[in-house]
Amino acid sequence: MSVTVLVGIAIAGTAVVWVGSSALERASGRLARHYGLPRIVQGAVLAAVGSSAPEIASAIIATVRYGEFELGVGVIVGSAVFNILVIPSLSALLSEGTLDTGRDVVYKEAQFYMLSVAALFLVFALAVIYFPAGGELEGNVTRPLALSLLALYGLYVFVQYLDVSESSRPTTTLPRRSLLEQWVLLVGGVALIIAGVEGLVYSAIGLGAIFETPSFLWGLTVVAAATSLPDALISVAAARLDEPAVSLGNVLGSNVFDLLVAIPAGVLLAGATTVSFAAAVPMMAFLVVATVVLFAFARTGMEITDREAVAMLAMYGVFVLWLLAESVGAVGIL
Repeated sequence: MSVTVLVGIAIAGTAVVWVGSSALERASGRLARHYGLPRIVQGAVLAAVGSSAPEIASAIIATVRYGEFELGVGVIVGSAVFNILVIPSLSALLSEGTLDTGRDVVYKEAQFYMLSVAALFLVFALAVIYFPAGGELEGNVTRPLALSLLALYGLYVFVQYLDVSESSRPTTTLPRRSLLEQWVLLVGGVALIIAGVEGLVYSAIGLGAIFETPSFLWGLTVVAAATSLPDALISVAAARLDEPAVSLGNVLGSNVFDLLVAIPAGVLLAGATTVSFAAAVPMMAFLVVATVVLFAFARTGMEITDREAVAMLAMYGVFVLWLLAESVGAVGIL
């Protein structure tokens, strides 16, 4: 299949993801107001889980259908970097004034997210140490290791549930028919996102074969950016409505879901899957650096300024240039 056709499939998949994201964003907001979820929980759980549908679909499709677990990991790590550096930057630059962060986001969401990054890194390390595969620094991520990540996400949901139980007054009450329509819209949006992701994963594998580059490099960039559209849509819209807690809460909550649920989902369905620790470490290291930068900017003055937003966009540019250098063989870290 030609490059033109594969690029066309990727563009069509991105458009389908965008349509599904729009439907999901509208439905999730209305349902959150109907059920009276606090603003921080809207971003960290309901909107984040819904907008993470592309990432979990990528992990499952890449692992189960194509046997490309590292492509799924690449999409999720690339999406996490995009979420951390690009979405808060756009939210700050497109909203009036600075982007307020708030103590709940900085001291609960951000810190739990950093714990999630550390937990995933530990799981990869344990896979290499206790379940080595044939290649050098390769290991098998088993179902028990995947379940440990899911257990940590269960703790995260429990913490959010405590917040809901403390304040859960509906701000909008929907009639029964309208409530059903919103749930149908939400499910339909997720279905469109999954269909679009199938095209994106197929294109990434095809382009990797044509250009003789690892497919996960395409997952780290093109597919990751496309699958992050739901997060960008929800977060930027929330920031423009002066709801920074929803904006940043969605970014961090979505990343927590991606790392602790999306990656284990593919493992649980496919059984033990092989991961290259040598390829995973540089990706995870950049993700850690990006996370520290966001935390530092969010903590100083409890806001993200336009200057800090530009700095994060520049850092993402460095990330893309590094991956381009990898793809042409100029560097060989991955």
